[in-house]
Amino acid sequence: MTVFTAVLHQEEDMYIAECPEVGTASQGETIEKAIANLKEATELYLEEFPSKSLKVKKPLMTTFEVAVSAKA
Repeated sequence: MTVFTAVLHQEEDMYIAECPEVGTASQGETIEKAIANLKEATELYLEEFPSKSLKVKKPLMTTFEVAVSAKA
């Protein structure tokens, strides 16, 4: 069993889930469904391209600040 990262964001009424280690993405109406769909998509991808699972590098994630001007 390999642990991957799921990065999620919301677009209108759907959640988009992406796996940065593999490059797979999926969506769902809930966070749970988006992750379940991402898991399925990633499993199917790795069945087709198993060499990707041999060298899994965790992404480096951080935050940063941006100054935004308040133009009307």
